[in-house]
Amino acid sequence: MQYVVFGRTGLRVSQVALGTGNFGTGWGYGADPDVAKAVFDAYAEAGGNFIDTADVYQFGQSEELLGALLQGRREDFVLATKFSNGATPNANRLVTGNSRKAMIASVEASLKRLKTDRIDIYWAHHPDGVTPVEEIVRGFEDLARAGKILYAGLSNFPAWRLARAVTLAELTHAVPIAAAQFEHSLVHRESEADLFPAAHALGLGIVTWSPLGGGMLTGKYRQGEKGRAEGFGGRVFQFEDTPQRTQILDTVLSVATELGVSASQVAISWAGTHGAVPIIGPRTLGQLSDNLGALTIALSAEQINRLDNAGSRVPAGPGRMPIRLATDGSGFVA
Repeated sequence: MQYVVFGRTGLRVSQVALGTGNFGTGWGYGADPDVAKAVFDAYAEAGGNFIDTADVYQFGQSEELLGALLQGRREDFVLATKFSNGATPNANRLVTGNSRKAMIASVEASLKRLKTDRIDIYWAHHPDGVTPVEEIVRGFEDLARAGKILYAGLSNFPAWRLARAVTLAELTHAVPIAAAQFEHSLVHRESEADLFPAAHALGLGIVTWSPLGGGMLTGKYRQGEKGRAEGFGGRVFQFEDTPQRTQILDTVLSVATELGVSASQVAISWAGTHGAVPIIGPRTLGQLSDNLGALTIALSAEQINRLDNAGSRVPAGPGRMPIRLATDGSGFVA
């Protein structure tokens, strides 16, 4: 496992994060405590140190399981969690959304479930369409001053809201917005148009979720696998429902055959070429082992180009040029 400096912070995090949305069975689909422990331990043994969860994952079970798993080794990990949705079905409107009240109630509840005295990175899970960004920034500052959180981040926020929040935090000398999280994969590349350039320009740590397109890019659903296509009610899963997506998956499978690796490993490796920390979300130990195999392969420039061109690129234009880390570490290339 290699480590990267996370944005303009002093954190050094592993090159892939462990997403724990599958820790628990509160949603009717996921991993029981024994399997979750096996996955967590194997990730840690491989050198992983970046854990991503949320209060809503498995209706609080994910945080509860992590709270038990982190005992005696809390300082070995960067622990990130999110608020906005609440930890129970049909959560009260006063503890959902991004208001300061919801933020404070949520962080206190998460700290109890996680059995810790502070959260390393606290994310607003998504915009609520109501709360002004000024209130979110000030809420983060209050929590940081109280020692409840160390870093603040915005998840699934559009680039303009992200830039405004970062600027407001700077102007008011509040705790900086240190990180951005958003979806990115070979079948979901919209973030290359504005979120990636904005986050890089603002010096934010970048975390991306669903590098496997919810599982579509594994190729296993062509063989009749149900899994994520039905688990969670099909949410997040990207169906192979267009000629373009078929072309993308065909290319992923072709590159995988050339390298003698799995399609999952090709998709995760590609996601890691954009200067972000991809989140893997395995439900089983076998899936974790396969996902971590992505760290041992190196896509050639020709293979990356084929994968890029399998689907339509983000429209070019001023401020809309997709970028990726140069292979020699010298910066970014179009």
